[in-house]
Amino acid sequence: MKTIFITGASTGLGKATAKLFASRGWQVIATMRNPANEKELNGINNITLLPLDVTNPAQIKETTQKAMAMANIDVVFNNAGYGLMGPFEPMTDEQMVRQIETNLLGVMRVTHAFIPYFREKHSGTFITTTSIGGFVAYPFSALYHATKWGLEGWSESMTFELKKIGVTIKTVAPGGIQTDYLSRSAEYTKHPVYDKWVNQLFSKVDPAQFSSAEQVAEVVYEAATDGKDTLRYFAGEDAKALYAQRLQVGDEAFRKGMEQALFAE
Repeated sequence: MKTIFITGASTGLGKATAKLFASRGWQVIATMRNPANEKELNGINNITLLPLDVTNPAQIKETTQKAMAMANIDVVFNNAGYGLMGPFEPMTDEQMVRQIETNLLGVMRVTHAFIPYFREKHSGTFITTTSIGGFVAYPFSALYHATKWGLEGWSESMTFELKKIGVTIKTVAPGGIQTDYLSRSAEYTKHPVYDKWVNQLFSKVDPAQFSSAEQVAEVVYEAATDGKDTLRYFAGEDAKALYAQRLQVGDEAFRKGMEQALFAE
């Protein structure tokens, strides 16, 4: 039985991925900040819950060591994250640090903890949830995009050194996902100067165009099991279309088109 270790498994994509892998015979170690609150995954026989806040380096060390002691882990799925949205000007230093620690450093620290383990086995796969927001940028999400673009660059560089020790790293870049992400896993800054434009932007968000968490989890499963030396997996028709459009028209034309589409009166 293969084993996957998942961060951010309490809701959304993380939970959907845990359930999918468990249904296909994998052992799942599902981590979250408050496993005592979980009422669904703890009822599935081949899922084990462990506590993990990816902004806590000491807990990362403790939980990853416990996981490595209890199972032969094949895949680490770095999924924990949230979106800090709104204008940059009113953003506090605390908000900036929390966004970077969760979305970027959290992934790096969890990966760092597992590398020696995978190196000894000469096998293993890291998969990280990035975003189409790691390739195209929307207004009023600057710190979020900084973390997702950072993860994509970091992952691409890591492919070279990890391949030398028999380890694979991949990213899954979804577009919109039909979860409560924008309310539950997002934080918003506000400033009266920008409110009109922010409201105009978010009024154009259409969740009906998003993929389900289960559809994106299928892409995670594909990345974990296809045996391919592929770095990036775009998930969702919206993500694929946006990236194709950017490649087709070029960076500047795409940026100007985005501005016109999002802020047209």
